[in-house]
Amino acid sequence: MTHDSYRLLVAGASGETGTAILEYLADTEYTARALTRHGENESMLRRHGADEVVVGDLFDRDDAMRAIADVDGVLCAVGSPRKRLLFGRPVDGDGVKNLVDAALHAGVSYFVLESALGVGDSKDCLSWPQRLIRHRLLRAKGDTEAHLRDSNLPYTIVRPGRLRDGEMTQQLVVAEGGATVSGSVRRADVAWLMVAALTTPEARNRTFEVVGPESVPGGVDDAVDFDWRGPESGLVATRSDYSIPS
Repeated sequence: MTHDSYRLLVAGASGETGTAILEYLADTEYTARALTRHGENESMLRRHGADEVVVGDLFDRDDAMRAIADVDGVLCAVGSPRKRLLFGRPVDGDGVKNLVDAALHAGVSYFVLESALGVGDSKDCLSWPQRLIRHRLLRAKGDTEAHLRDSNLPYTIVRPGRLRDGEMTQQLVVAEGGATVSGSVRRADVAWLMVAALTTPEARNRTFEVVGPESVPGGVDDAVDFDWRGPESGLVATRSDYSIPS
């Protein structure tokens, strides 16, 4: 399998991280399929680099199955609107779980999930008031992380700090210690890291906390020390590459 025959589903494509992923993929040989809830977003998504656009609601299992058809890998940057921080059902929970189930059913080779600092063992990265305000969302994301880990799909989970604008630098502090980093990170760099996870064997089946280097000028003791390999490495992630637990 080559990059140009490797189709990636970008879930949450109309969000800011999602469009950053599409813009990066546009300069690679991957085929990018964008998933959005609203058909009027199609022209915008194609301008950002989508080769294909699927309209669907992840709360609908049939829509999730349709979106995942003929897909090799998933880059999930799904996020809930701010009004759902306190009310409503975050799509980050049941919606993304439906996508994980669809990906497993379809034999997808890899699933990269954008989560958030503050989820699970990284909860102390956020202040108590921040955790209280975002409680429903953090719980939904935590449940989804656990669902993905238990699914037997090969995965990488990325927990970025506060997302901000800026050009891609590929300069990041990537930790694996739960609550050891805090701060902000550029969306473009998160997009790069998520795509690179597909072709970085050391990232498989692991969860990382990610911030920009300016957030931790002294560094952190548990920063990962391997090189993230982008599409230029020539690798592709196929399901036969992984040891899948029974």
